[in-house]
Amino acid sequence: MAEEVGRRVAGQGGCYGILICGTGLGMCMAANKVPGIRAALLYSEAAAEYARRHNDANVLAFGGRTMAFAQVRRCLETFFSHRFEEGRYAERNAYIRRMERH
Repeated sequence: MAEEVGRRVAGQGGCYGILICGTGLGMCMAANKVPGIRAALLYSEAAAEYARRHNDANVLAFGGRTMAFAQVRRCLETFFSHRFEEGRYAERNAYIRRMERH
């Protein structure tokens, strides 16, 4: 499922994917193998904020056994209430894209 979501998100700019498994770790790791994907394991509102502002995450992973639904909802609200900050973070993402090509 992580590969399928990753490929769909990578193929369409401006799209986001949400993955849920027991801890979210496996889905996050698998999704990050798809070129163009910046998957983030969200476990707090702070992680959600920085995944958006500094990392421009496009796939969000959650642990169904490790988080309550209310906490997931707060993370999603936080993530989508911020914007990517560009600048040095855009340079970092460009570096990651270059790494993907090698």
